[in-house]
Amino acid sequence: MYDLIIIGAGTAGISAYKEAIKYTQNILIINDGPWDTTCARVGCMPSKVLILSANRMHEMQQHEGLGLTAQVKIDTSQVMPYVQQLRDRFTRATLKDVDSWKTEHKISGRAEFIDAHTVQVNNQSYQAKSFILAVGTTPSIDQELKEKLDKRLITTDEVFELGKLPKSLAVIGSGVIAVELAQAMHRLGVNTHIFARSRRIGALSSPALQKLAQEELSKELNLHFETLPSDYQNTENGVELSYMENGRNQTLIVDCVMAATGRKTLLNTLKLENIHPDFKDLKNLPVDSKTKQLSDLPIYIVGDAYTSTPIQHEAAHEGKHAAKHCLRANPDQEVKTLTPLGIVFCSPEMAMLGQNYKQLKDRNIEFVAGSIDFRKQGRAIINAKNQGAAEIYVDKSSRKILGAELFCHEAEHLAHLLAWMVDEALTVDDLLDKPYYHPTIVEGLRTALKHARRQLDSQ
Repeated sequence: MYDLIIIGAGTAGISAYKEAIKYTQNILIINDGPWDTTCARVGCMPSKVLILSANRMHEMQQHEGLGLTAQVKIDTSQVMPYVQQLRDRFTRATLKDVDSWKTEHKISGRAEFIDAHTVQVNNQSYQAKSFILAVGTTPSIDQELKEKLDKRLITTDEVFELGKLPKSLAVIGSGVIAVELAQAMHRLGVNTHIFARSRRIGALSSPALQKLAQEELSKELNLHFETLPSDYQNTENGVELSYMENGRNQTLIVDCVMAATGRKTLLNTLKLENIHPDFKDLKNLPVDSKTKQLSDLPIYIVGDAYTSTPIQHEAAHEGKHAAKHCLRANPDQEVKTLTPLGIVFCSPEMAMLGQNYKQLKDRNIEFVAGSIDFRKQGRAIINAKNQGAAEIYVDKSSRKILGAELFCHEAEHLAHLLAWMVDEALTVDDLLDKPYYHPTIVEGLRTALKHARRQLDSQ
């Protein structure tokens, strides 16, 4: 019997393994598919390569706000090969690490539970005192539509396998991945249309910032809110989409359609119902939100297999601490202790940290929202990137920073500063005593903090 079996070799599984071997060599990691991570292969890394190429092209063509004129001719034929080249570099680094692990610690194949202490892989049974489930997710896709459109319907994973950029693209969905990839494709010269079931884009929960994001991004992107295609037809010229908009029947022909309606867990491959019949309902598994433990069993579910925040750094953190739970007999310690932090790499960027607007409202927490309009902020104007706004949420009684939402350029950096502020339980008064160099984007945070303090002092 093994001390620990880890199922899945993505970010969370690899992190769990690296922590586990500090305590025991009697471990096994089972993986079905490539021995690299979603982040390196089809997620964080290749998407940022694509986005950076797109943004650089966009900036080369936008000079009006800087007093410059220029004629720029850009060839995008090597963009996808470049994305794949760097993607392969990142995955090779991960695979090199995995290849250094002991052979007897690794098995390729699909694991299925027989009972709470036994799994079967390749017709062979293995038992363990504890399990860490880090199987990850896969893109959601309509299988009937896939059969109908074949290669013209791609997932957000498959987009990175394209040999060249399409001339036109329909993106179904307006969430985080959808808006990142759609804007990148648009900026690279692909005629891109986004179809959204709701009137919502990205991850912002603040009504004011969500409205601003819709208005700002609609200036650049072809956004169809509260509109989904009713029919798809394969034609010689491409995929013909039929949809209703503004009370009129519309059609659109595109080279391909990208399904970006989210991802689904791969826990369904494990046959958890063999542990307990109730575990067949994967949406309502009794997983402790703090320890990640499944019921009272020595089984932990980490990473994006079962979470509302599928974030790479959180997956690594959870994998590491779950391994400590299993091997150091410390089940009372919480696993998820990081201040929530999420970033959307569209332009302007979106970010949320700590408790967002909706969470604070739902929890009936008394707070004020200090705001900054970056359309009027000095350094943002100088940078010719004066778009967006931000809100910082401050507790009315303690004056501590509870969280923030941002829709602005350089949000990825500002959000880290704010997350650290939340993590240190600092007050608005603490932060306004800190230095803010002039002129910088960070001064925008001071503006928002001053706005929050004025509201607090006027109570």
